[in-house]
Amino acid sequence: MSRAQPITEEQAPQIYAMVRELTSNAKMPMPALYVIPQEQPNAFATGRSPKKAAVAITAGITKLLTPDELRGVIAHELSHIRNHDTLIQSVAATIGGAISYLGYMLLWFGGDDESPLSLVASLVLVLLAPIAASIIQLAISRQREYSADATGAQICGNPESLASALLRLEEGAKAMPMQVNQATECLYIVKPFSGKGVAKLFSTHPPIEERVRRLREMRPALG
Repeated sequence: MSRAQPITEEQAPQIYAMVRELTSNAKMPMPALYVIPQEQPNAFATGRSPKKAAVAITAGITKLLTPDELRGVIAHELSHIRNHDTLIQSVAATIGGAISYLGYMLLWFGGDDESPLSLVASLVLVLLAPIAASIIQLAISRQREYSADATGAQICGNPESLASALLRLEEGAKAMPMQVNQATECLYIVKPFSGKGVAKLFSTHPPIEERVRRLREMRPALG
């Protein structure tokens, strides 16, 4: 995925030390670590369980972020693993597909009523079912990002470092858009390419401004 290459502790001892500390804080196993040969600063996590998971960071993210900001990003990705978000997204996609399929089934096997009104209603359902399925999937994806932000801030103990990282990563994504598979864009901590107009309404990620606001509201509680 994304031409990610495994990295060893000998190659990146500081990153390994950082991840080891954060996994200890989160009380979870050490994931496999990968680097993506892309200059855009970004990161993602994948894996259906904490015991079989991986975190990938781009080459560009280590050049842009401070160590504290990188800790915040990795803590966010570890939160996705701990919260089983890859599995949740898979279930959401399955449900979305089932909703779309139901619309088509009702069109072709909806009964013997062939009146114009019935046909129009069936066609409307076929058109709306995929949209409804997408809205459900996107809502789940955005909520999981908010949850990973909050849990990540707790794991690293510094919500401001993650908030600062998100702002810088968004600017990096705008300056250096990254071509990724549409099915995997939801995995990244920030959307790999910027959307405009209607595209923003169907974004897999919540607005960075709102994510930052929520994180900064956590500062008093985490000191």
